[in-house]
Amino acid sequence: MVVRVLGIGASAGGLAPLEEFLARIPPHSHMAYVVVQHLDPTHKALLPELLQRVTPMSVRQATQGMPIEPDCVYVIPPNTELSVVDGLLNLAKPMEPRGMRLPINVLFSSLARAQGEQAIGVVLSGMGTDGTLGLQAIKAVGGLTAVQQPDTAQFDAMPKSAIAANCADIIAPPGDLPTRILACLAQAPDQFASGGLSAGPVAEPELESTPLQRILRLLQQRTRHDFSLYKPSTLHRRMERRMAIHEIATLTLYADFLQRNPQEIDLLFKEVLIGVTSFFRDAQVWQYLADITLPELLARQHREPHLRAWVVGCSTGEEAYSLAMLFTEALDKLPRPHDLTLQIFASDLSPDAIATARRGHYPADISSSVSAERLARFFSVHDDGYQINRDIRDLVLFAQQDVVLDPPFTRLDLISCRNLLIYFDQSLQRKLIPLFHYSLRAGGVLLLGSSETVGRYTQLFAPIQSKLRIYRRQDNAQSRDTRLPVKSFPPLAWIAKELPVIPSNSSSHTNDNLQAAADQVLLQVYAPAAVVVNDEGDIVYISGRTGKYLEPAAGKANWNFYAMVREGLRTPIASALRQAANQSEPAHLQGLQVQLPGGATQSVDITVQALREPTALRGMKMIVFRDITPVDASPANKNKTKTATQHTHATELQQYQDEIQTLREENRASREELQSANEELQSTNEELQSTNEELTTSKEEMQSMNEELQTINAEMQTKLDDLALAQSDMKNLLNSIEIAILFLDQNLNVRRYTDRASKIINIREGDIGRPLSDLTTSLQYPELNDDALTTLSTLAFSEKQIPATDGRWFTVRIMPYRRLDNVIDGVVITLVDITATKELEQSLRKDLQS
Repeated sequence: MVVRVLGIGASAGGLAPLEEFLARIPPHSHMAYVVVQHLDPTHKALLPELLQRVTPMSVRQATQGMPIEPDCVYVIPPNTELSVVDGLLNLAKPMEPRGMRLPINVLFSSLARAQGEQAIGVVLSGMGTDGTLGLQAIKAVGGLTAVQQPDTAQFDAMPKSAIAANCADIIAPPGDLPTRILACLAQAPDQFASGGLSAGPVAEPELESTPLQRILRLLQQRTRHDFSLYKPSTLHRRMERRMAIHEIATLTLYADFLQRNPQEIDLLFKEVLIGVTSFFRDAQVWQYLADITLPELLARQHREPHLRAWVVGCSTGEEAYSLAMLFTEALDKLPRPHDLTLQIFASDLSPDAIATARRGHYPADISSSVSAERLARFFSVHDDGYQINRDIRDLVLFAQQDVVLDPPFTRLDLISCRNLLIYFDQSLQRKLIPLFHYSLRAGGVLLLGSSETVGRYTQLFAPIQSKLRIYRRQDNAQSRDTRLPVKSFPPLAWIAKELPVIPSNSSSHTNDNLQAAADQVLLQVYAPAAVVVNDEGDIVYISGRTGKYLEPAAGKANWNFYAMVREGLRTPIASALRQAANQSEPAHLQGLQVQLPGGATQSVDITVQALREPTALRGMKMIVFRDITPVDASPANKNKTKTATQHTHATELQQYQDEIQTLREENRASREELQSANEELQSTNEELQSTNEELTTSKEEMQSMNEELQTINAEMQTKLDDLALAQSDMKNLLNSIEIAILFLDQNLNVRRYTDRASKIINIREGDIGRPLSDLTTSLQYPELNDDALTTLSTLAFSEKQIPATDGRWFTVRIMPYRRLDNVIDGVVITLVDITATKELEQSLRKDLQS
């Protein structure tokens, strides 16, 4: 069973809230608690001992590979980074120098990866912004986040940073946080299994029988945005968290709550919008863009020298500004003068994210992902952070836009849509890829996230670098999906999933090129009726009258050749298409019989040719039909032919018909089996792709949590200074009372002594740790070591008056050393000088005797 882990991050002033937090946790909460605090890497940590005083749970310092157990507290050691991997604690040396480390972000990021929506993160008092990115990581995967109320924190920078980033589900004093967190966990039920949460889209807009559909309708009515085609897992996590915060048990009650509280709809809308990004995320992708892709785009001959790019789902603008910086650097490498300019369009659904992007102000932690050279060139230091320079800011136009509903930007050279498609279901993904193809210019580039692909639309985009998910627009390809998702209403969930066919009167530039190229080949080589098909069998061009050979299929309009070709021609033409694809010569079919609409039959010769020239038709195939006209013959010739070949032809014809029928049946059975297997494989592939997207969503979003900033704090150093001061006070106290005291451990080795003791017992600083029996003393007390052993074993006090060799007398008292936790840990020997008392006693004795 996987133990649920709660991560706690603190910095300056964090010891007191840590103690308050742990003191209020029930002893049997069945969770583990991992504490990360900024520690001085050069000093031993005392935090485990300090926290053990306030909680009955076991407090341990983390070690490499330590298994995580419930109802235990694990504390980070100094000079390490602590993470959770496969149910174990993982320690690593910090990669950043002292003063630039973010151990809280490291822990929270690992919790998000390891535990997903089960992850919990808590940020307490501290300076800097450490923990903010980690809480965003936890929030992005559906976990629970909590922050100390800033006015209760000694240093409120860390709590305020988390709250400003909108990643705090719970804000409360540290003593109240455990109760609030446990209440949320108790309110997080399996309501989605029984509360009517539908995994698929709604069939009709009038049917709102489930609570989820009511919620989606409320969202759409207030925000105009339709979330019905978002992946169910994403909606589950977001709604579950909002319900837990409000302690609402069922989805039906939450739908009622939304109906009564419109402001909660706004909060849910923000919750669904996931905005996690960073500068130059996935360094290999940006390096390839800088080295290869952008120089190629700049080197192309454009009809207009204005390069255009679109960053879809730009969040808070880091990716758009990253692209602007790369373009600027690429332009600098071009020979002067040049008239190339750049315009980047950046869009996002969240108005808050767009507002942040427009401000262009980012925290100091971006120094971990932006090089020092770029920081110096493109940013200026401003308010403990960095402000993007005006020349870069002017290259980017930010706009709030719904890529599903609003018109797209067009005539683009590059589209970046990274880690957005993974939140949409397959039907919406299939609508957006053709939209991107439509928006790009010839030879344009599409950049997707590491877990996203163009799917089945390989005819629209060819991979430039498959591993990096960089694709180039196929200029000779046409998509069948012309119903682009622009201003679609009602919601997309209620639109039919099948795609309409291309109108034959398309006037796009690509169609013009295709028609001109096809006409040229047909006029030069072929005269009869013909069609041009692509690799999938879709008809892209028709020449002449093809009604004898093709007819529309019954049902929804379908321009696929295999669906339209008449019976009798389908099987041999399909075989010829496969044959022609593997050879340079055309494949010929002669004497095929096709039944005409009136009932008559027509003999036809068919030629199938794979096209390699011109470039616009490369990869396509041309099918040419030639009717065979019956030859008129004289009666004599007919009689001669009939008498000479009738018997032979009848025998051969029957044989051929039998063979053809057998081959057709075998081919049909084989085709059906292959089609069934292909459908199963396609379904499996889509399921695996969906699973891969779900699993990699956290990884992609958590990469932004590895930023470092200067947040090292003197919290534990201050504590050590306090302890050192207390030790000094105790030493001065002991020396000031002018009593000789000797502290021994359980083995009667010297642990501590006062200055007075060194004048009676021959001891110095280097004797710390030596046995008492090895020391010489001026006392005439050879039984001292034995009496100390007796006291240690029996716990009985021992007190004797012992003379010294110099004539002095001392009261030697031996008593057990008892620690605060009531454990005997040695003995204490005190030596009180009673020489004056002894002299007075002797004087009195003499007076009495006299």
